[in-house]
Amino acid sequence: MQAFIHAVLNWLADLGYIGVALGLMIEVIPSEIVLAYGGYLVSQEKIGFVGTVIAGTIGGTLAQLFLYWIGYYGGRPFLTKYGKYLFITEKHVNLSEDWFNKYGTGVIFGARFIPVVRHAISIPAGIAGMSLRKFLLYTTLAIIPWSVFFIYLGIQLGHNYDHIKEKAAPYVQPIAIVACIALVLYFAWQRMKRKKK
Repeated sequence: MQAFIHAVLNWLADLGYIGVALGLMIEVIPSEIVLAYGGYLVSQEKIGFVGTVIAGTIGGTLAQLFLYWIGYYGGRPFLTKYGKYLFITEKHVNLSEDWFNKYGTGVIFGARFIPVVRHAISIPAGIAGMSLRKFLLYTTLAIIPWSVFFIYLGIQLGHNYDHIKEKAAPYVQPIAIVACIALVLYFAWQRMKRKKK
């Protein structure tokens, strides 16, 4: 598996910014590794930091837009049949759908920082027919800091970019906890609004 990842990353490196965006769009390799590799390329001065963040944001947003469209046009029947080919299990979809139904559209931003839910959350947004404009806004606003964070860590790691998961672990858990707290506060606020009406 490691050899496959290195082969794909080397191929993407030849494409520069397009390679970073493409790597995030196709999601064959986890986004954290693609972004960290982008950071490594920045450290080698093969590409620039700002351009890599832009490419990461575009690629990450397009990947989520694709999942949104699957939910919007295909719904659950499509996911039941083909979800396994997208590495999305029914359990992931059920969990994401529960979150979406419980917390509303604002969950799209907060869930991007929580493992497991972060990718699958786009599907229930599509199934529920969430406004595309809102979906793109919340998704982009969440993907920008995510991209900056992992590209920066990739710069720090240099040749050791493939150890990104261990390096990021101490940071990702607190971020996920803060995101969960933010979602609970958002849910409480939404509930108060409904009671006032």
